[in-house]
Amino acid sequence: MACGSCGTSENGVPRGCKSNGNCGTGTCGSGSEKLAVFDWLSNMTLPSGQERFNIFEVRFKNGRKHFYKNVDNLPISMGDILAVEGNPGHDIGTVSLAGELVKVQMKKRKITADSEDIKKIYRKATQKDIDIWQTARAKETETQRRGREILGRLGLKMKLSDVEYQGDGNKATFYYTAEARVDFRQLIRDLASAFSIRVEMKQVGARQEAARLGGVGSCGRELCCSTWLTDFRKVTTSAARYQQLSLNPLKLAGQCGKLKCCLNFELDTYLDALKPFPKQDVVLKTEKGDAVFVKMDIFKKHLWYTYKEERFKWYRLTLEQVLEIVDLNKNNEKSISLEEYESDIEIPLKVDFEDAAGQDSLTRFDAPKKSKRKRNNRNKRNRKPVEAQVSATTAKKQQNRKPKNKNNQQNQPTNTTKKPRRNNRNRNNNRQKNGNNSEEK
Repeated sequence: MACGSCGTSENGVPRGCKSNGNCGTGTCGSGSEKLAVFDWLSNMTLPSGQERFNIFEVRFKNGRKHFYKNVDNLPISMGDILAVEGNPGHDIGTVSLAGELVKVQMKKRKITADSEDIKKIYRKATQKDIDIWQTARAKETETQRRGREILGRLGLKMKLSDVEYQGDGNKATFYYTAEARVDFRQLIRDLASAFSIRVEMKQVGARQEAARLGGVGSCGRELCCSTWLTDFRKVTTSAARYQQLSLNPLKLAGQCGKLKCCLNFELDTYLDALKPFPKQDVVLKTEKGDAVFVKMDIFKKHLWYTYKEERFKWYRLTLEQVLEIVDLNKNNEKSISLEEYESDIEIPLKVDFEDAAGQDSLTRFDAPKKSKRKRNNRNKRNRKPVEAQVSATTAKKQQNRKPKNKNNQQNQPTNTTKKPRRNNRNRNNNRQKNGNNSEEK
């Protein structure tokens, strides 16, 4: 179900109520839909002569729920906005559950039908009631900000996490967390005079605070406490030890700073799997010496042991082999060495991923780059023989070259020694002399 403001327009564009899932007119988002219960008995008719259960479950801000009795037999269905009894005055909430499933929820919370905690339903909320309620809800953010300023001025060691106004706007509940006992009598006086309302202080734990604020966990999903988890069971480090997890507080702690609630989710499965395993302090007595426990793989049923005197080598054993050794030790008999037990284990080959083209290595692009130093050194070594080879080939070409003029060939000196190199100035002088000589001739 969703409210009309959260629907789509004529062009299919979502409208959105801009309240981030905390609107009071429907069941959308993680705010009003939080911890909602699906009524799977809504389409079933009651037996003849049986009246409908007249107690309803009403939801308020951040998933806070209470049970209220329909004294006047009003026609109420799920999703209706009601004005219910408050303390003092009245409060506004939305019906989250009706019918026979309310009995199941009351039994779960251990609340009887004649309990004093069940208050009355006054009426269905009018438009005036809804306007006052929305006006009070709009003041919660500013009230929380000013409340923190007053808290800082008084210097109290407490954290103000949330503020909730009552539906009639005459009362506000301030939720806070504190590690030690706090004297907030002066704080209540300052808050009452600043906002002209009735003030109620309510302390919550770190888990309840995280549930009210919400967020995303390290798994990438919304926090369990803010979506579906209703009871906060005690979580201890033994749950991490049974699951063979490293006792790293940074990884085991959630956003609330406490151990993650999800550590208890798979604990029963691990405890059932650990029943046939021997205790970790059991020492295996073999012919070679005593062996102690190192680690285990619970679901593969493999255990690693090492000798007390030779701890550098670990031996893999199956659960059946360890139980066999334990039975022999109970009868005051020593088993064979762990090397012989390990040789009997058949480890299946690991099947790697293959595609249509064949095996692809994940490190095929991680080939080491060749250093430029080696390449330069190699070029320097090969440079000398190459130069000698080039000079030899040029010498052969000069010998095989035919002279252009016979006179020049006759006048060529027989001496093979190289002539001294002349500069450009001497060349120009020689050319001028040669030119004068030709004119004189």
